[in-house]
Amino acid sequence: MGDFAGKKIAVATLGCKLNFAESSAIAQQFVRNGFAEVSPYSSGVDVCVVNTCTVTEHSDKKCRNIIRRIHKLNPDAIIIVTGCYATLKKAEIEAIEGVSLVLEQDRKGSVYSRCIELLDGSPCSISAAEHIFPACSYGERTRSFLKVQDGCNYFCTYCAIPYARGRSRSVPVDVLVSQAKEIAEKGVKEIVLTGVNIGDYEGGLLPVLQVLEKVDGIARYRISSIEPNLLTDQMIDWIASGTKFQPHFHIPLQSGCDSVLKRMHRKYDTAFFASKIDYIRKKMGDVFFGIDVIAGFPGETEEEFESVLSFLRGISPAFLHIFPYSRRKGTLADKMEGHLPENVKTERVKILEKLSDHLHEDYRRRFIGTSQEVLFEGRVKGGLMGGYTGNYLRVERPYVAEQIGQIVPVIF
Repeated sequence: MGDFAGKKIAVATLGCKLNFAESSAIAQQFVRNGFAEVSPYSSGVDVCVVNTCTVTEHSDKKCRNIIRRIHKLNPDAIIIVTGCYATLKKAEIEAIEGVSLVLEQDRKGSVYSRCIELLDGSPCSISAAEHIFPACSYGERTRSFLKVQDGCNYFCTYCAIPYARGRSRSVPVDVLVSQAKEIAEKGVKEIVLTGVNIGDYEGGLLPVLQVLEKVDGIARYRISSIEPNLLTDQMIDWIASGTKFQPHFHIPLQSGCDSVLKRMHRKYDTAFFASKIDYIRKKMGDVFFGIDVIAGFPGETEEEFESVLSFLRGISPAFLHIFPYSRRKGTLADKMEGHLPENVKTERVKILEKLSDHLHEDYRRRFIGTSQEVLFEGRVKGGLMGGYTGNYLRVERPYVAEQIGQIVPVIF
């Protein structure tokens, strides 16, 4: 292999926190071998990896635009495209000018090796596709994303991710502990556990949480997203007993109407979801709930949408992650009748966004004047620094250099 010191690597990431962790792991492979990591939109880039998402048609379009922009800025750069969009529509991406190589999701771990082949012409030893590509993010002083699990067995009717990432599989516990210790050694205080369906960890997620809890140096953990049917009462009881896991849950709902949930092939109904929220509040108090909602699923009537709004007002989460339904070829929902016009979906998104703003402001107001511990992450505009409380409320205060990366008590 050649000498790659001084060459520049850039990684462009779209989509979820899992992609972010995997992109960071890919970049570190290059950096350890002499590359300098730079922005995808800087000049003089030698290699650019585009880690794609395919959750929506908008995601696909954004991926294509980024690839074209990178090629225009650096026409001689090697552009390697990987991720979910690269898996489902490989030929489509290969046809884009400037793309050197497209690697499916299960080949993501071989990005560096394949790139070296392209750079110096010498073959590398490339193993078969890994069962799972371990990954965690580096480069931030305060928070790191740690990949726990990949893939999904659920096959909800609207979702293409199981086709892109494959069946559920888990990173071994000893690997996770080793990575968590490395993160702690870098002075990072918080780890966000991420995956496609993290609650489906082989052998159960709770034992993993209990082992990670014991890693010295990590002050906070968060679970990026977990299905309501996999967030067990035993897990909630343990988290509530006084652990490093914060009072913050991101739980996919997708619809607050039982008939829509049934068409989505979700594994719960609204009564179960509401009871889970109630149980967590009973055990942990005024928890921050972020909830995913899809607007305009095929056949969603005005009455069904009103049921969604009523249900959301009833459970009163702190924030809504809102997505207009996006047609994904190959999914069951793609073949359903009753696909709604884009203007109807757009209008419903606006209504949900307005509700989310109201819910979030109502949640924030409840903590005014209380003492909260804030992990300050860095400088923001206006001579301020920003960070988050344990229950994920954003706080800004006058910049104090020595408080960056530290957990500081403040009056909210």
